[in-house]
Amino acid sequence: MVIRASIGAVPGLIPSFLILAGVLAGITALISRARNRPLLLPVLLATCTAALCTVTLLPGAAGMTVGQCDTGLPVHVFTSSSSLLNIGLFIPPAALSTLLFRRPATVAAVFVLFSGLIEFIQSVTSLGRSCTVTDVVANSIGALVGVGGAAVWLGIGGRALRRPLRDFAWAAGIALAGSAALAYGFNSQVTGVNVVAIDDSRRAVVDATEGSDTWLSAEAEAVFGTGTRSTGTQVEKDGSRWKIIASTDRGTISGWWPDRTLEWASASDQHGDAGTLTAAQAGGVARSFARTHFPDSLAGSDQTVRTLDDGPDAAYLVTYRRHRQGVLMPMRLDFTITRSGRIIGFTSEAVRDPVPPRATVTVTGTTARRQPAKTAGAEAASAQLLARQLDGVTGQRVAPDKWPDGQARSAPDQLPCGLSLLALLVGTGPGPRGAAEPVGDRQPQPLLGR
Repeated sequence: MVIRASIGAVPGLIPSFLILAGVLAGITALISRARNRPLLLPVLLATCTAALCTVTLLPGAAGMTVGQCDTGLPVHVFTSSSSLLNIGLFIPPAALSTLLFRRPATVAAVFVLFSGLIEFIQSVTSLGRSCTVTDVVANSIGALVGVGGAAVWLGIGGRALRRPLRDFAWAAGIALAGSAALAYGFNSQVTGVNVVAIDDSRRAVVDATEGSDTWLSAEAEAVFGTGTRSTGTQVEKDGSRWKIIASTDRGTISGWWPDRTLEWASASDQHGDAGTLTAAQAGGVARSFARTHFPDSLAGSDQTVRTLDDGPDAAYLVTYRRHRQGVLMPMRLDFTITRSGRIIGFTSEAVRDPVPPRATVTVTGTTARRQPAKTAGAEAASAQLLARQLDGVTGQRVAPDKWPDGQARSAPDQLPCGLSLLALLVGTGPGPRGAAEPVGDRQPQPLLGR
């Protein structure tokens, strides 16, 4: 199967091999006959060399960009089918050369350098072939196996090697000169790309996010309706989690994996729908969806519903916010729902509630209200709560907390505004006598992060 796939990947491989093998074998046979030498080993070597050249240098239909070579470590050299094929490809010619010339060291050096030369040619020419360090290693392993096996066979057959010392000297010289030439060529003409690491990284992403596309596709149907089809998925790494973004024919949705929590969704059709859904019913639609998909954000949160635009096709904005000890928590949950009950978008920030330290109000409202009277000569019409750090580093004043709704509330003795705070009530302007409200009748709502 692997050999069949390799043959199919290189158009014209078989005819090219037959032509080249016929030419090389014919020339080799003529030379051997003229020198009165045996024909078998030279002709077989010529045939194997033709196979080696056609398989590695014939133009293919794939490959990397010209001038690039995969420099990744050959960690899959014994497990990759293509590497095993390369090993097998170099064994026969290396073995036949050793049997023919009986100089194993020189033959090994030549074939290892020949492997590097093949990869260099593949990298600097537009042959549609891929240069990889793994191929060089696999080819070299095949050459060494062939040389070693042939050397053992010669020893068993009692055929002595030719001038072993000279053989090693030639091998060393060829290896030194050839390695220097290849090193210069690769350094000056080729850019290294670690494709192995890239492939391993992609494989790790696939393994880590396995099942996320199925989960998010089901969530997309829950938001956009039955029959929603996924058109693509993007994956982003964020710490120990993965952000999955799925594009569909009806909109886009994202969520966190492996938490299985949704983050946002946006329908392709952002127009409102004509319908009779009331604000209370829109709140019910949001509550039902949140109960299933955002139970943690729904717990203890206050729901508000307001209308976006006017007319029969207006939409509703349903928001959820949570307060702890009067402090607005960082969680956010917003829905946009049409008058037909269709969810056209939502955003969610599922943040855990922080535990704010408690701060003591050291100045009463009555005492604080006397201060503007002393400085301005008039009573304050309204007041705001300001807080200053007592044991902090900077001692800067915290921005005033506001009363956005204007409703009267009883002031607590303890305010959860941050560190140990000194709270002052400062008048915002003079007013007529008797018109000011008691300061202690209002409770400020601190805004988080102010």
